[in-house]
Amino acid sequence: MAIDPADLDFVCTLVRQKSAIVLDSSKDYLVEARLKPLAKELGFEDLSKLIAALRGLSRSDLVVKVVEAMTTNETTFFRDAHPFEVLRTSVLPALIAKRAATQTLRFWSAASSTGQEPYSLAMMLEEHFPQLKNWNVSILATDIATTVLAKAKAGKYHQLEVNRGLPARYLTKYFQQDGLSWTLRESVRRRVEFKQLNLATAWPTLATMDIVFIRNVLIYFDPDTRRTILGKVRQRLAPDGYLFVGSTETTVNIDNSFVRAPFERASCYTPVQLGAVSHGA
Repeated sequence: MAIDPADLDFVCTLVRQKSAIVLDSSKDYLVEARLKPLAKELGFEDLSKLIAALRGLSRSDLVVKVVEAMTTNETTFFRDAHPFEVLRTSVLPALIAKRAATQTLRFWSAASSTGQEPYSLAMMLEEHFPQLKNWNVSILATDIATTVLAKAKAGKYHQLEVNRGLPARYLTKYFQQDGLSWTLRESVRRRVEFKQLNLATAWPTLATMDIVFIRNVLIYFDPDTRRTILGKVRQRLAPDGYLFVGSTETTVNIDNSFVRAPFERASCYTPVQLGAVSHGA
């Protein structure tokens, strides 16, 4: 049985209130696909019973589970490849030269999902930048969903997950096989700090970041929410730092205090005061 239109509207409104993720009536298939398995897992007779419990407003834990189920957690190691190549060949060499005095670099993966993005950063640093071994290098990884953060912290992935985007030499060098799964070595996992953060609500105090990855998440918000998020990112990005967004995302006509960096096929931006400077290009 298809989801009742009133129930669909209720779920869409709830998800938007709690996460700022925009859903509409055309997403009925998505709501059903995400919530029917959750209803079964939690022991509800059907989806309508789950939504009835949500309407009761007495189950805050249920609200969290529903919102997390409706967030998109599609990710792969070294997703889209080009941003990581630009980071390795141009952005990081330039920043390392600039940070030689402080020997400090801070990365933020702002929609880290199950951890492939921040772990890709960690492996790239270990593989290509041995000079950073004694530097103060931090990788912060945040996501709204506690369930995916738990998986990310464990660093354990199925064969299909490691087959997507991960170079074969990285699998043998940085992972240990565990039955039908692969677990990242502790030396990689300890490089990343995972925290829960809802991009659409108030943020905790964050250190100034040199590189921010906020990729493939802005598309789920309305323009005003994107503008607010980018404004907060700008406040936490170093004046000579770099912002990476998804390949279909942009800051243009949303936050004009960013200017696109001159790298092909990588959606990379710098604060506007650096507009005439070609970093690493």
